[in-house]
Parts: sequence; C-alpha cells; structure tokens
Amino acid sequence: MALLGVHACVAVAAVTVQNSVGVSGFHEIPPEVVADQVRAVVTDIGVGAAKTGMLASSRIIEAVAAVCVELGIGTDIPLVVDPVCASMHGDPLLHPEALDAVRNALIPVATVVTPNLDEVRLITGIDVVDDASAREAAHQLHEMGARWALVKGGHLRSAATSTDILFNGEEFYEFTSPRIATGNDHGGGDTLAAAIACALAHGYSVPDAVQFAKEWVTRCLADAYDLGAGHGPVSPLWRLRANPVEAGDGMRAPTPP
Repeated sequence: MALLGVHACVAVAAVTVQNSVGVSGFHEIPPEVVADQVRAVVTDIGVGAAKTGMLASSRIIEAVAAVCVELGIGTDIPLVVDPVCASMHGDPLLHPEALDAVRNALIPVATVVTPNLDEVRLITGIDVVDDASAREAAHQLHEMGARWALVKGGHLRSAATSTDILFNGEEFYEFTSPRIATGNDHGGGDTLAAAIACALAHGYSVPDAVQFAKEWVTRCLADAYDLGAGHGPVSPLWRLRANPVEAGDGMRAPTPP
C-alpha cells in the first residue's frame, strides 16, 4: 500500500500462526475490539477506501459489517471485501458456520467482493471451471448484495492465461494477463484486493481499479522470490528498483491526489 501512495491503517481481527508451508492455528480478537479499532481510525484519520481480510468468525464478521454501516464504509467510502475462507494451502481461516455471515452481513456492504475460486465454491456452491461458470458465480455474488463482483481465475491452472471477470449487475468486464510460471504466489489474492482498494482511494472507477490491480499483481508475481520451504511471497519490491514505465511494461502506480 505504501508503494501505491497510500498510508495503511490496520484493524487486527485475528492473529495467525503460519509460515510458507501452511497455517497451524489462529487466535480471534474480541469482536468489540475489532470494531473499536475501525471506529478509532475512521473517526480521527478518516479513510479513502477500506478492505477486509481474514475475519475468522461470524461474530467478528457481523461486528465489522455493523461498524462499516455505521461509518458509511461501503456507501460513502469504497469497501473491498476479500472473503478469506482458507489459505492457499487449504488450511481453514474461517469457522464453517461463519459462511452465512459472509453471505448475509459482509457481502451486502461490499463495493467489490473478490473471492478466489475455492471461496466462490464455498460461498455460492458453484464450481467455476470456465468463463460461463465464472459469470454465473459473479451474477450470484451480485445478487447477494455486492455492487461489483470479481471472480478471479488464477486458480484455473489449466489455462495459459489468467482471466478475472467483473460484474455490476448489468455488464461483464474481463481482465486477462499471462500466467506467470512460479510457485511463489503467497499473498496474491491479498495483494490484488489491497491494490484495488488503493486505486479506489485514489479515485479510480471500479473497472479501472481492477485493471490496475490485475497489472500490479501480475508484476508482483513476476518478481516473486523463494522464501522458506513452501510458497514464497509475491513481491511489490520491483517498484523500488526501476521505473516501470521506463522498463517498458506500461504499468504505473496511482498518483496521489
């Protein structure tokens, strides 16, 4: 977020025990403390956009959704909902009974919801295998209340390219990039959602924010590196080493207003 010209403020919802191999546990923060963290920041500093990540339980989800409604997040302030249900290794990051809270409390306040294919299946029951099923899933997520639904195609490993599909209830948008041959993709979904939120904070429209974030995370995947015995992280550190426009790929970080 700093490399995209945004000052990030964090409300901690859960503490994980994890490394590059997997997640071995997590500890939930009391829901009222999570909501109070959000309230303290927004009423003092203010925010240009917000995103959610791992929320762990139905009580935390409901507390976050309620404080978002209270503070105008999702209406006056864009909200990106990354409905984290499981890690990339398949380790659970959300209690199973909390899926109803995701559907009924969190998604309805989202400006954009950004599930990966496993999360799409858990939330909608749709197993995305191609563009047609991705469009069906995006339509269902929109019907749950999200103003925009983004179904990410990164986990369709059989494809040579990665296509994400965005839907606003009337029109579909497709964003395609070359698939990067790397096993170091830890944090790719988080990075995409964060980049969308940053672009929205800079005043981008939702389609333009998604287009920018898609290009950003593709570059971060191309710069990923080995770390630990499992999946290394995607890396935005290329931004510190070269001007991306001079490098010839046409990508720009959003310019702060």
